[in-house]
Amino acid sequence: MQPQPGQRILDACAAPGGKTAHLLERCPHASVHAIDVDPQRLQRVEENLSRLGLSAQLLCADAADTERWWDGKPFDRILIDAPCTGSGVVRRHPDIKWLRRDSDPEQLAQTQLKLLQRLWPLLAPGGRLIYTTCSVFRAENEGVMGRFVDELQHDQPGQARPWRPTDAGDERLHGVQVLPGDNDEDGFYYASVERAAVR
Repeated sequence: MQPQPGQRILDACAAPGGKTAHLLERCPHASVHAIDVDPQRLQRVEENLSRLGLSAQLLCADAADTERWWDGKPFDRILIDAPCTGSGVVRRHPDIKWLRRDSDPEQLAQTQLKLLQRLWPLLAPGGRLIYTTCSVFRAENEGVMGRFVDELQHDQPGQARPWRPTDAGDERLHGVQVLPGDNDEDGFYYASVERAAVR
C-alpha cells in the first residue's frame, strides 16, 4: 500500500480490523475509511482500533454499492481484501473443506469482480488499488484480476498499469500467488493496479 501522510485510504472489506490498524500504525496521519457489510464484524473493527488507540472512519455498508455511501471524494489507496473461499488457510481452519460448495469459487469470483469494477472509479489519478484474497484458486485470483485488467484496457486504454512489488512469491501475469507452506505462510494472492496520473 505504501500509505503516505494526508492520503485518503479505503479498506473496503475491513473486518476484523487488522489491516486497518496496520495502515494506521504505518501512517497515523492518513485518513483511513473502513467499510464492512456486517455490523457485528464492524463492531470488532471498532473494538480493535480502540484497544490500540487508533481511529478510522467506520461505515457499515456494501462496499460495491458506492451510490449509498461514497461522498464523491477520490481515494489515494484502495484495499480490497475480497470475500473468498479461504482455501489458502485450510491448515489453520480445516472446517473450510466442509463448509464450501463446488459452486463457491465462481460465485465468489463474480462478487470479487464486482468489487473491483465498482471501486476502481473511486481511485484518484496516480492512486493504487490492491486486490487480495486468502485463496489458492485461480478462479478467485489471477482469473478475476485478468478479467478486470482486460476490461480496463478495453474501456479505458492507458488508464491503468500493473504495479509489481520487488519481493514476491510466485509471480503471475496478474499478481503474486503464495502457496500454503511457502516460508511457513498461509496461501494468499495479491495484485495491484495504479491509475494513470493526470498530465
